[in-house]
Amino acid sequence: MSSKQTAGPSSSRRQTRQTGVFVRTTPGSQSLERGLRILRTFRHGVDSLTNADIAERTGLVRPTVSRLCRSLVDSGFLEFDRQQNAYRLSVASLSLALSFRSTEPELDVALPLMRELAQSRKVNVSLATADQLEMVYVETVRFSRQGVFRHQAAGSRIPIAVTSLGRAYLAGMPALQRQCLLEKMQSAQGKDWPKTQEQLQQALQQFELSGFCYTQWQPGMGSVASPIQSPSGRTYAIHISYHIESPDSEIRQMDAYAALLSHLVHDVKAAWAEKIGD
Repeated sequence: MSSKQTAGPSSSRRQTRQTGVFVRTTPGSQSLERGLRILRTFRHGVDSLTNADIAERTGLVRPTVSRLCRSLVDSGFLEFDRQQNAYRLSVASLSLALSFRSTEPELDVALPLMRELAQSRKVNVSLATADQLEMVYVETVRFSRQGVFRHQAAGSRIPIAVTSLGRAYLAGMPALQRQCLLEKMQSAQGKDWPKTQEQLQQALQQFELSGFCYTQWQPGMGSVASPIQSPSGRTYAIHISYHIESPDSEIRQMDAYAALLSHLVHDVKAAWAEKIGD
Protein backbone atom coordinates (compact mmCIF):
# COMPACT_ATOMS: atom_id res chain seq x y z
CA MET A 1 0.00 0.00 0.00
CA SER A 2 2.76 2.44 0.95
CA SER A 3 4.68 1.75 -2.29
CA LYS A 4 1.63 2.69 -4.34
CA GLN A 5 1.19 5.89 -2.38
CA THR A 6 4.75 7.00 -3.11
CA ALA A 7 4.69 5.89 -6.74
CA GLY A 8 1.79 8.16 -7.70
CA PRO A 9 3.34 11.58 -6.93
CA SER A 10 6.70 10.49 -8.32
CA SER A 11 5.03 9.39 -11.55
CA SER A 12 3.15 12.69 -11.81
CA ARG A 13 6.33 14.71 -11.38
CA ARG A 14 8.11 12.57 -13.95
CA GLN A 15 5.28 12.97 -16.47
CA THR A 16 5.29 16.74 -15.94
CA ARG A 17 9.04 16.93 -16.59
CA GLN A 18 8.89 14.67 -19.63
CA THR A 19 5.83 16.17 -21.32
CA GLY A 20 5.92 19.79 -20.21
CA VAL A 21 2.22 19.45 -19.27
CA PHE A 22 1.36 19.82 -15.58
CA VAL A 23 0.03 16.50 -14.26
CA ARG A 24 -1.67 16.06 -10.89
CA THR A 25 -3.07 12.95 -9.25
CA THR A 26 -4.99 14.73 -6.49
CA PRO A 27 -8.16 16.69 -7.30
CA GLY A 28 -7.97 20.47 -7.36
CA SER A 29 -10.21 22.91 -5.50
CA GLN A 30 -13.32 23.81 -7.49
CA SER A 31 -14.02 26.77 -5.21
CA LEU A 32 -10.56 28.17 -5.84
CA GLU A 33 -10.91 27.68 -9.60
CA ARG A 34 -14.26 29.47 -9.58
CA GLY A 35 -12.82 32.32 -7.52
CA LEU A 36 -9.98 32.75 -10.01
CA ARG A 37 -12.53 32.69 -12.84
CA ILE A 38 -14.20 35.65 -11.16
CA LEU A 39 -10.92 37.57 -10.95
CA ARG A 40 -10.37 37.01 -14.68
CA THR A 41 -13.60 38.85 -15.50
CA PHE A 42 -11.95 42.13 -14.49
CA ARG A 43 -10.16 43.45 -17.55
CA HIS A 44 -8.71 46.64 -18.93
CA GLY A 45 -11.55 49.15 -19.27
CA VAL A 46 -13.77 47.41 -16.70
CA ASP A 47 -13.96 49.50 -13.53
CA SER A 48 -16.46 47.51 -11.51
CA LEU A 49 -18.85 44.56 -11.83
CA THR A 50 -22.05 43.64 -10.00
CA ASN A 51 -23.02 40.13 -8.95
CA ALA A 52 -25.24 39.95 -12.04
CA ASP A 53 -22.36 41.06 -14.31
CA ILE A 54 -20.03 38.46 -12.88
CA ALA A 55 -22.63 35.70 -13.07
CA GLU A 56 -23.24 36.48 -16.74
CA ARG A 57 -19.51 36.53 -17.58
CA THR A 58 -18.56 33.41 -15.66
CA GLY A 59 -21.65 31.26 -16.07
CA LEU A 60 -21.82 30.80 -12.28
CA VAL A 61 -25.11 31.14 -10.44
CA ARG A 62 -25.57 34.34 -8.45
CA PRO A 63 -25.56 32.77 -4.96
CA THR A 64 -22.20 31.17 -5.77
CA VAL A 65 -20.89 34.48 -7.11
CA SER A 66 -22.03 36.29 -3.97
CA ARG A 67 -20.38 33.74 -1.69
CA LEU A 68 -17.09 33.70 -3.58
CA CYS A 69 -16.95 37.49 -3.91
CA ARG A 70 -17.40 37.75 -0.14
CA SER A 71 -14.34 35.54 0.29
CA LEU A 72 -12.38 37.57 -2.25
CA VAL A 73 -13.26 40.78 -0.40
CA ASP A 74 -12.34 39.24 2.96
CA SER A 75 -8.99 38.06 1.54
CA GLY A 76 -8.23 41.48 0.04
CA PHE A 77 -8.39 40.67 -3.67
CA LEU A 78 -11.65 42.53 -4.31
CA GLU A 79 -13.15 45.70 -2.88
CA PHE A 80 -16.87 46.45 -2.63
CA ASP A 81 -18.12 49.85 -3.81
CA ARG A 82 -21.26 50.61 -1.81
CA GLN A 83 -22.34 53.49 -4.04
CA GLN A 84 -22.29 51.38 -7.19
CA ASN A 85 -23.20 48.15 -5.37
CA ALA A 86 -20.38 46.50 -7.32
CA TYR A 87 -16.95 44.93 -6.91
CA ARG A 88 -13.59 46.13 -8.18
CA LEU A 89 -10.06 44.80 -8.02
CA SER A 90 -7.92 45.75 -5.05
CA VAL A 91 -4.31 46.90 -5.14
CA ALA A 92 -3.24 43.29 -4.53
CA SER A 93 -3.65 42.64 -8.26
CA LEU A 94 -1.06 45.31 -9.03
CA SER A 95 1.44 43.62 -6.74
CA LEU A 96 0.92 40.32 -8.57
CA ALA A 97 1.38 41.99 -11.96
CA LEU A 98 4.58 43.70 -10.86
CA SER A 99 5.88 40.44 -9.43
CA PHE A 100 5.32 38.71 -12.77
CA ARG A 101 6.91 41.58 -14.70
CA SER A 102 10.03 41.56 -12.52
CA THR A 103 10.63 37.88 -13.35
CA GLU A 104 10.70 38.56 -17.11
CA PRO A 105 13.86 40.65 -17.80
CA GLU A 106 13.68 39.63 -21.47
CA LEU A 107 10.78 42.06 -21.91
CA ASP A 108 13.03 45.02 -21.10
CA VAL A 109 15.47 43.79 -23.74
CA ALA A 110 12.85 43.25 -26.44
CA LEU A 111 10.94 46.51 -25.94
CA PRO A 112 13.52 48.95 -27.45
CA LEU A 113 13.74 46.82 -30.61
CA MET A 114 9.96 46.68 -30.86
CA ARG A 115 9.69 50.45 -30.36
CA GLU A 116 12.33 51.15 -33.01
CA LEU A 117 10.47 49.08 -35.60
CA ALA A 118 7.08 50.57 -34.72
CA GLN A 119 8.44 54.09 -35.05
CA SER A 120 10.39 53.58 -38.26
CA ARG A 121 7.62 51.70 -40.10
CA LYS A 122 4.58 53.30 -38.47
CA VAL A 123 3.10 49.95 -37.41
CA ASN A 124 1.99 48.21 -34.22
CA VAL A 125 4.38 45.71 -32.64
CA SER A 126 3.31 43.47 -29.76
CA LEU A 127 4.60 40.60 -27.66
CA ALA A 128 2.10 38.29 -25.97
CA THR A 129 1.74 34.97 -24.23
CA ALA A 130 -1.23 32.74 -23.41
CA ASP A 131 -3.55 32.60 -20.45
CA GLN A 132 -6.03 29.76 -20.91
CA LEU A 133 -7.80 30.41 -24.26
CA GLU A 134 -6.62 33.98 -24.70
CA MET A 135 -3.42 35.83 -25.51
CA VAL A 136 -2.35 38.52 -23.06
CA TYR A 137 -0.24 41.43 -24.27
CA VAL A 138 2.90 41.77 -22.16
CA GLU A 139 4.44 44.53 -24.29
CA THR A 140 2.85 46.48 -27.12
CA VAL A 141 3.93 49.62 -28.94
CA ARG A 142 1.35 51.20 -31.21
CA PHE A 143 1.60 53.88 -33.85
CA SER A 144 -1.60 55.83 -34.47
CA ARG A 145 -2.58 57.36 -37.80
CA GLN A 146 -2.19 60.78 -36.16
CA GLY A 147 1.52 60.10 -35.77
CA VAL A 148 1.42 59.62 -32.00
CA PHE A 149 3.28 56.73 -30.42
CA ARG A 150 1.91 55.10 -27.31
CA HIS A 151 3.29 52.32 -25.20
CA GLN A 152 -0.03 50.71 -24.36
CA ALA A 153 -0.52 49.18 -20.96
CA ALA A 154 0.02 45.46 -20.87
CA GLY A 155 -2.75 43.09 -19.88
CA SER A 156 -5.19 43.43 -22.79
CA ARG A 157 -6.58 40.13 -24.02
CA ILE A 158 -7.45 38.74 -27.43
CA PRO A 159 -8.64 35.27 -28.49
CA ILE A 160 -6.09 32.63 -29.42
CA ALA A 161 -8.18 30.93 -32.08
CA VAL A 162 -8.78 33.81 -34.50
CA THR A 163 -5.68 36.01 -34.15
CA SER A 164 -2.22 35.79 -35.67
CA LEU A 165 -0.65 36.07 -32.22
CA GLY A 166 -2.70 33.16 -30.92
CA ARG A 167 -2.09 30.98 -33.94
CA ALA A 168 1.64 31.69 -33.88
CA TYR A 169 1.71 30.80 -30.20
CA LEU A 170 0.06 27.47 -31.02
CA ALA A 171 2.64 26.87 -33.75
CA GLY A 172 5.47 27.44 -31.28
CA MET A 173 4.17 25.08 -28.61
CA PRO A 174 5.45 21.53 -28.14
CA ALA A 175 3.04 19.11 -29.82
CA LEU A 176 1.64 17.56 -26.64
CA GLN A 177 1.01 20.93 -24.98
CA ARG A 178 -0.63 22.21 -28.16
CA GLN A 179 -2.93 19.18 -28.26
CA CYS A 180 -4.01 19.81 -24.67
CA LEU A 181 -4.84 23.43 -25.48
CA LEU A 182 -6.75 22.44 -28.63
CA GLU A 183 -8.84 20.01 -26.58
CA LYS A 184 -9.76 22.84 -24.19
CA MET A 185 -10.75 24.98 -27.19
CA GLN A 186 -12.90 22.19 -28.54
CA SER A 187 -14.66 21.81 -25.20
CA ALA A 188 -15.30 25.56 -24.98
CA GLN A 189 -16.54 26.03 -28.55
CA GLY A 190 -18.80 23.02 -28.91
CA LYS A 191 -20.59 22.98 -32.27
CA ASP A 192 -18.47 25.87 -33.59
CA TRP A 193 -15.27 23.86 -33.20
CA PRO A 194 -15.09 22.19 -36.67
CA LYS A 195 -14.82 25.56 -38.44
CA THR A 196 -12.23 26.83 -35.96
CA GLN A 197 -10.27 23.59 -36.18
CA GLU A 198 -10.07 23.88 -39.97
CA GLN A 199 -8.83 27.47 -39.72
CA LEU A 200 -6.20 26.53 -37.15
CA GLN A 201 -4.98 23.63 -39.27
CA GLN A 202 -4.57 26.00 -42.21
CA ALA A 203 -2.70 28.48 -40.00
CA LEU A 204 -0.32 25.77 -38.75
CA GLN A 205 0.29 24.65 -42.32
CA GLN A 206 1.02 28.24 -43.32
CA PHE A 207 3.53 28.49 -40.49
CA GLU A 208 5.26 25.28 -41.58
CA LEU A 209 5.61 26.67 -45.11
CA SER A 210 6.43 30.31 -44.42
CA GLY A 211 7.45 30.70 -40.76
CA PHE A 212 4.64 33.08 -39.82
CA CYS A 213 0.86 33.27 -39.35
CA TYR A 214 -1.32 35.89 -41.01
CA THR A 215 -4.83 37.12 -40.21
CA GLN A 216 -7.17 40.05 -40.74
CA TRP A 217 -8.81 39.84 -37.36
CA GLN A 218 -9.95 43.48 -37.55
CA PRO A 219 -11.29 45.02 -40.81
CA GLY A 220 -8.61 46.80 -42.79
CA MET A 221 -5.78 45.62 -40.53
CA GLY A 222 -3.32 42.87 -41.43
CA SER A 223 -1.22 41.05 -38.87
CA VAL A 224 1.77 38.73 -39.19
CA ALA A 225 3.08 36.83 -36.17
CA SER A 226 5.74 34.30 -35.21
CA PRO A 227 6.50 32.37 -32.01
CA ILE A 228 9.62 33.14 -30.04
CA GLN A 229 11.12 31.23 -27.11
CA SER A 230 12.61 33.29 -24.29
CA PRO A 231 15.79 32.37 -22.37
CA SER A 232 13.58 31.40 -19.42
CA GLY A 233 11.77 28.86 -21.60
CA ARG A 234 8.49 30.78 -21.90
CA THR A 235 6.79 30.71 -25.28
CA TYR A 236 5.76 34.12 -26.61
CA ALA A 237 4.32 35.27 -29.91
CA ILE A 238 5.38 38.54 -31.51
CA HIS A 239 3.47 40.32 -34.25
CA ILE A 240 3.37 43.32 -36.54
CA SER A 241 -0.05 44.74 -37.38
CA TYR A 242 -0.58 47.37 -40.05
CA HIS A 243 -3.15 49.14 -42.19
CA ILE A 244 -3.92 47.37 -45.48
CA GLU A 245 -3.65 49.93 -48.24
CA SER A 246 -5.95 48.16 -50.72
CA PRO A 247 -7.14 44.62 -51.54
CA ASP A 248 -4.58 44.50 -54.37
CA SER A 249 -1.72 45.23 -51.97
CA GLU A 250 -2.63 42.63 -49.33
CA ILE A 251 -0.22 39.88 -50.45
CA ARG A 252 2.60 42.32 -51.16
CA GLN A 253 2.26 43.93 -47.74
CA MET A 254 2.00 40.56 -46.00
CA ASP A 255 5.28 39.40 -47.55
CA ALA A 256 7.02 42.70 -46.77
CA TYR A 257 5.97 42.77 -43.12
CA ALA A 258 6.69 39.07 -42.70
CA ALA A 259 10.27 39.80 -43.75
CA LEU A 260 10.47 42.63 -41.20
CA LEU A 261 9.06 40.29 -38.57
CA SER A 262 11.69 37.67 -39.34
CA HIS A 263 14.44 40.26 -38.83
CA LEU A 264 12.84 41.43 -35.58
CA VAL A 265 12.65 37.89 -34.20
CA HIS A 266 16.31 37.37 -35.13
CA ASP A 267 17.34 40.65 -33.47
CA VAL A 268 15.37 39.94 -30.28
CA LYS A 269 16.87 36.46 -29.96
CA ALA A 270 20.35 37.87 -30.51
CA ALA A 271 19.80 40.57 -27.87
CA TRP A 272 18.50 37.97 -25.42
CA ALA A 273 21.53 35.77 -26.01
CA GLU A 274 23.90 38.70 -25.47
CA LYS A 275 22.29 40.32 -22.45
CA ILE A 276 20.56 37.43 -20.69
CA GLY A 277 22.13 34.27 -22.00
CA ASP A 278 20.69 30.88 -22.74
